[in-house]
Amino acid sequence: MSKSRLGIVLMGAASVTAAMMVAPPAQATTCPASTTCSTTVNFTVTASDGLTITVPAGPVNVGNAAPGGQISGQLGVITVSDQRAALSATWVASVIAATGGFTTGGGTAVETIPNPDVLYWSGAATSTTGTGTFVPGQANAAAAQSLDISRTAFSKTSGSGDNSATWNPTIVINVPTQAVAGTYTGTVSHSVA
Repeated sequence: MSKSRLGIVLMGAASVTAAMMVAPPAQATTCPASTTCSTTVNFTVTASDGLTITVPAGPVNVGNAAPGGQISGQLGVITVSDQRAALSATWVASVIAATGGFTTGGGTAVETIPNPDVLYWSGAATSTTGTGTFVPGQANAAAAQSLDISRTAFSKTSGSGDNSATWNPTIVINVPTQAVAGTYTGTVSHSVA
């Protein structure tokens, strides 16, 4: 008698296990003839790398001039890449020179070209991808701005989805008449948000 009960218990456990392994059938929609029968479909679009900016590593030599002269040269390719896949894919790239200006030797007053004497203009984009409006911070040399405070280098003011913009800005240095001869070094920093 106990043997027969054990057999029943084992058979019951096997039935429950088999029932758990079989997935229930998907719900079906049944529609009468001559009507539309619809199925809802879901999928996900994912964003990849976010919002980034790429700048030349340097050092970049933009030229030379005598005291009282002007130096003008391109900084190199700057690229903003927006991979956020955003509905409102706008951004602003900013630029500023490091505090302390551009120095040579010991960085005394006559060995320093201050940031108000260092100008920047982005010019038009050399290439863009995606939709929307891309706006240069300074369209031409006449619009150049000093780098003593943060300036808009480039921006995207409308559009959606992934996009990018590339430009090659020009740096203009008004060399003070009291500047001494030497190789001057400083930092121009870009950021994007």
